[in-house]
Amino acid sequence: MKSLDSDKKANKASESAVKENCDQIATEPEEIDFSNVKIEPLFEEMVDFDTFSKSDFRAVKVKACEAVKKSKKLLQFTLDDGTGTDRIILSGIHAYYEPEELVGKTLIAITNLPPRKMMGIESCGMLLSAVNNLKDSEDEELHLLMVDNHIPAGAKLY
Repeated sequence: MKSLDSDKKANKASESAVKENCDQIATEPEEIDFSNVKIEPLFEEMVDFDTFSKSDFRAVKVKACEAVKKSKKLLQFTLDDGTGTDRIILSGIHAYYEPEELVGKTLIAITNLPPRKMMGIESCGMLLSAVNNLKDSEDEELHLLMVDNHIPAGAKLY
């Protein structure tokens, strides 16, 4: 005969085993030392809200990325911007990223800038990134703004 609380004891043992496994998997968040980072001062010139609100910020998915021939800096991105038509954006970030590591990432772009030709290729927008200099150094760090891959291509940022 089975005792009335035998199921409860079995569940507690099972929960304990699951908790142990989760504890083994869980890792401490990586601690980043920002003490040697120098941040640029903020712009003192103000932009009125109407001017700012004209910028169209969108989530874009990187379908393909390649180095632009005859350029040391430029990467050519083929992006899904949610319209069904590929968008090409060129960005001078090859010193910071290899093209293959960016494929599949979700980035943020300003999509309503006028097209601009670079190295004979028309770039239709601008990818957003954060830049900072290391203290006591001329070295610069650049990080593309990447968002959660669950955000669909074409999602508007407000």
